[in-house]
Amino acid sequence: MSEIEPGKKWQIATVTSVRKESPRVKLFALNLAETTPHRAGQYYDIRLTAPDGYQTQRSYSVSSSVVHSDSIELAIELINDGEVSSYFHDVVSSGDQIEVRGPIGGHFTLSPNYSKPVLLIAGGSGIAPIMSMIRSKRDAANASPTALLFSFRTEADFLFRSELVDQVKTNVGFHLLPVVTRTAARENSSGILSFGRINRDSILSAIVSLTGNAGSPASGYPQSLPARAYVCGGSGFVEAMGNHLLDIGMGLHDIRTERFGP
Repeated sequence: MSEIEPGKKWQIATVTSVRKESPRVKLFALNLAETTPHRAGQYYDIRLTAPDGYQTQRSYSVSSSVVHSDSIELAIELINDGEVSSYFHDVVSSGDQIEVRGPIGGHFTLSPNYSKPVLLIAGGSGIAPIMSMIRSKRDAANASPTALLFSFRTEADFLFRSELVDQVKTNVGFHLLPVVTRTAARENSSGILSFGRINRDSILSAIVSLTGNAGSPASGYPQSLPARAYVCGGSGFVEAMGNHLLDIGMGLHDIRTERFGP
């Protein structure tokens, strides 16, 4: 009998820490029984089994850097009536053992050594796989141009805030454009937040910060475009961002997308 390929078989992971990142998101650090190196952007399946044999599973993107091969971090958002997310938020604690399978996925991945300009766009918990990309590039000492447009509902939902702000301070090639969608425009202590929704204009601003070339004001199109764009979030968000990127002039094969939700 041939062995199951790594990443396709279930294994036991031990929860080593649980941290509340926002009112609806917790970060779970898991030590893997078997070393299974992941690529930035990949995800794991989580399976829960009840005493009566009932099973349910969900998929969660890895938010940790690729330098960690025997442990992973998952950012799990509490979903109303979500069987798996509710269990993790209400029950799971350090020391618990969880069934996992992965890493999975190949299209929505970014090498930590990729040196061309990259535009990252995240909506809500869609920041998880993109954080893996950012952390992996940081750990590889790769300061190539990277811009992150991050949309979230309220300031309390600004996931990984301190880490991202620190990244701006320590990496001249990293540009952060956080956008709050459900809070009235007002002054904020950091001075870095924008209010409203990510649209074509905000994407153009991110591209200008990334490439340093505004292009022709008359045409409304930048002269230089990022080599790749990665978009992750809910289905409607991803579709809207993808359409904006295509309209701006990016090629379909240069846009990588990952959709969260049912």
